[in-house]
Amino acid sequence: MKRFKSFYIQPRFFFTGIGIVVLFGFSYFIPVLFNVAQLLILVLSLLFLIDVLFIFLGKHKIDAERILPDKFSNGNHNTVNLKVKNNYGFTIYLEIIDEIPEQFQNRDFKLKQKVTSRRSKSISYNLRPTERGEYHFGSLNIYAASILNLVAKRFMFNSNDVVPTYPSFKQLKKFELLNINQNATDVGLKKVRRLGHTMEFEQIKDYVLGDDLRTINWKATAKRNQLMVNQFQDEKSQPVYSIIDKGRIMKMPFNGLSLLDYAINSSLIISNVVLKKQDKAGMLAFSKRLENVVVADRRSSQMQLILEALYNIKTDFYESDFSRLYANIKRHITNRSLLLLYTNFETLDGLKRQLPYLKAIAKSHVLVVIFFKNTELNTLINTKAETVQQVYDKVIAEKFAFEKRLIVNELKKFGIYSILTTPEHLTIDTINKYLEIKSRGLL
Repeated sequence: MKRFKSFYIQPRFFFTGIGIVVLFGFSYFIPVLFNVAQLLILVLSLLFLIDVLFIFLGKHKIDAERILPDKFSNGNHNTVNLKVKNNYGFTIYLEIIDEIPEQFQNRDFKLKQKVTSRRSKSISYNLRPTERGEYHFGSLNIYAASILNLVAKRFMFNSNDVVPTYPSFKQLKKFELLNINQNATDVGLKKVRRLGHTMEFEQIKDYVLGDDLRTINWKATAKRNQLMVNQFQDEKSQPVYSIIDKGRIMKMPFNGLSLLDYAINSSLIISNVVLKKQDKAGMLAFSKRLENVVVADRRSSQMQLILEALYNIKTDFYESDFSRLYANIKRHITNRSLLLLYTNFETLDGLKRQLPYLKAIAKSHVLVVIFFKNTELNTLINTKAETVQQVYDKVIAEKFAFEKRLIVNELKKFGIYSILTTPEHLTIDTINKYLEIKSRGLL
């Protein structure tokens, strides 16, 4: 790592100098202060020379490096570590200016630390990216000063690091505890009651107290002369596709992230859950055309394929073409599948334009339309209106909120499942819907 060194006079030196100049000014009225000011300027000059000698004698007095993760997790706090070693024979005071990526738009990022003699210190800070892509770090600048703090020596470590930001893989760890039925309520998942026997036959076993009497296998019981029951397991290898609308309607921001990025993060997690339930996970994205396709499968590399495809999704700001989506689904997804469609509808008229294509898709597949509540409207709805303008705004907000509920009812009329959710609850609500569909044997 290459070092650059520079000499800087600290503000303390200038403030002290200004104080001495003021003292010289007062000495015009109080002559005794002139001698005091002369003495102070002599002391300041001496301390300045001592500070320069202490700070600038010797080479490689500061060693530092920036330690970055292989990739950042979008929408989460990611830790950046700095390791600094003080090779001076005295305690130094550091001001660290790390040139963080431009995406964070932080122009005054500083860290102040004290490091004792011949010691190393680890320093960390967090960054929360809100968009996918490459993040470029600049130089690591360290200003070292002694306790006098009259001069500082800058050490600049050239470390042009690049870190890619992927969909929120950190949330995967939160859901790794999911053997979906155990500890599920701890993270907000619902326990779904199974309706009937919508499961695959696994084996015949001896009856034990508590087994469902409806599962008794009478032929096996007659042969063995003891009660035998059929044991079932969840149906496996069912295709589940996350379909992401990457049109302009998904660029609406919420808490720093766009709706598109919330959908991408949710797709990553639901794909992991699907694979753990022994089903086949796949995905695709669309707007004007179909892209980023990963065919549903259960191979060991499937999660990595999905992660890379999600990383490469880019909004093209076109209006989404649902007719082309329907045509491609009909052509390429021939087996009955669960389709989780992440999109957004703000009005009932907007839904009705696309409803014929959604109905056509739902004839061959189990379709779940996932769209978002406008949480900004809740603020208007819950605020007491005191002026005519506020009354008007509140009525319009209630109208749009009501239209969202009408959209749910309209989809339900045609046998299309839906999830109307807030961005922060998107993942949990999607997993709950998947588990409900599995338990009811709708696939």
